[in-house]
Amino acid sequence: MMSRDPVVQLDRHYTDKRGVVVRVIAYDRPNQQVIFMRPGYEHECMLPLWQVEKHFTRADE
Repeated sequence: MMSRDPVVQLDRHYTDKRGVVVRVIAYDRPNQQVIFMRPGYEHECMLPLWQVEKHFTRADE
């Protein structure tokens, strides 16, 4: 049986509820956390998946 990595690396762009485009860089499966970068901010940000699904829109589809 193939094991699944707990953290999936991504490179996707989403728009937050204020219209700011963020870059999603990873998804932490066990904790259901989305890890993303905000423009002009050097640290990774993290939100629960449900919050991202509610307040963010995919920008690069």
